[in-house]
Amino acid sequence: MTYYVGVLDGAEDVWGVRIPDVPGCVGAGASPELAIADVTIALRDVMAHKRGGGFAIPAPTSVSAILASGEIEAGETTVMIPLVLDSGRTVRANLTMDAGLLDAIDEAAALRGVTRSAFIASAARDKIEAM
Repeated sequence: MTYYVGVLDGAEDVWGVRIPDVPGCVGAGASPELAIADVTIALRDVMAHKRGGGFAIPAPTSVSAILASGEIEAGETTVMIPLVLDSGRTVRANLTMDAGLLDAIDEAAALRGVTRSAFIASAARDKIEAM
């Protein structure tokens, strides 16, 4: 999986994250966690748009290179932002889990009007992006 360096800044209930490798790709929130979640979605959307438009996806710069560039100002810190892009093709996967958990997944998926596969994929994406 690919990770981009995010630059986190803020205080109290105003936080922001920017991705130096992707100008204009920013996220914001009332907490660092919400700002990181927001920029993770923004990064995925920007990169999907670039790929769909035939534009190159920039390679991520290392943390050490970002730090050496002077991109980080006093009070800011770096965070790693995962990039999970859909490939546009589905594959079958065989998963093993407890029957009770599978029943709960099926129930939760039905309540949301999605398939078991869509529910599990969404849960996996949420878990990866929350790292």
